[in-house]
Amino acid sequence: MGDTGRRSSVPRQESTEMPRLALYALILCVLAVAAAVVSFTRGSWLGIVWVLLAGLSSNMCWYYVKRGKQEKSVTG
Repeated sequence: MGDTGRRSSVPRQESTEMPRLALYALILCVLAVAAAVVSFTRGSWLGIVWVLLAGLSSNMCWYYVKRGKQEKSVTG
């Protein structure tokens, strides 16, 4: 009637939840790409700054996703 200490035979489903900072970085990347497209279509060279910001936020997104997976694998 109590806990027998045995594990369940049902496989545990892994959560595919994205870390919050990675989600914010992904949103920033999408917005920066949109701003770069608008800027270049209007003939402004300021779009280069938006492209650089998109690249930075893309790298941040990948970093936080990989770090979240690594923390999840360490904690079990």
